[in-house]
Amino acid sequence: METHTVEKQAWSLSGYPVVGLLLINIIIFFSTLITVEGDSKLFVFVFVPISIFIGVGFYMVQPKQARVLTLFGRYQGSDKTTGLRWANPLYIKGQISLRIRNFESDKLKVNDQLGNPIEIGCVVVWEVTDSAEALFEVDDYESFVSIQSEAALRNLATSYPYDQHEGEEQISLRSHANQIATALQSEIQSRLSQAGVNVIEARISHLAYAPEIASAMLQRQQAAAIISARERIVEGAVGMVELALNRLSENNVVELDEERKAAMVSNLLVVLCSDKNTQPVVNAGSLYN
Repeated sequence: METHTVEKQAWSLSGYPVVGLLLINIIIFFSTLITVEGDSKLFVFVFVPISIFIGVGFYMVQPKQARVLTLFGRYQGSDKTTGLRWANPLYIKGQISLRIRNFESDKLKVNDQLGNPIEIGCVVVWEVTDSAEALFEVDDYESFVSIQSEAALRNLATSYPYDQHEGEEQISLRSHANQIATALQSEIQSRLSQAGVNVIEARISHLAYAPEIASAMLQRQQAAAIISARERIVEGAVGMVELALNRLSENNVVELDEERKAAMVSNLLVVLCSDKNTQPVVNAGSLYN
């Protein structure tokens, strides 16, 4: 039965003392080769395979990288200590980067929660935190990250509407960027945790209606904006008319019956709510003629 492979520290040594041991072995080899004569020189060549054996065990570990050591197909551990290192020469020393990376998905065409076709893309910032899981739990961890990120993005897009509707407080893809980013990061992380990958950040990088409905949705957004602006204008105009009537009544400037009040309200609302400049008309007669 296969067991889950988790990262562990490998046995290794600093390579610098071993370099000294190798140099001593080489010095002994050449000095013995010069001083010994006859058939005894054959014994000197024993130092050759020893030197080769020691030399094969050296490897370098760069900053933010790890060496994964295996012996005859069995995982022996990972070495993250930077510098010149030495381990069993029989180990296979695989290399994996622990640096932070970016992945930008393609523009995916999906349907949102309401069935509207949209185009959506994302940027994922990630890093490998468990070298053993990344190499042994999935076939290709980089491909795994890209495929699972796009799958999570598709699932997220179908769970929320593109935009809010009038009078609703529902979370949408366009209006709640931070909440959507948090949900996307959580969704991707749940898919990539088994691969030893940590998702640092995930955000929507592209969001738009699909071309076939983009024009109709733009008209809808423009209409909603016009209606909202008109509501604000009417609300302000009604307040100004109410203030004008109250001031005229409080200061006893003029006494108006209900019919004249209605006419005044109508005229003021036309002036205040019109989207074009109004032309004043001077009344040369009395108030009632």
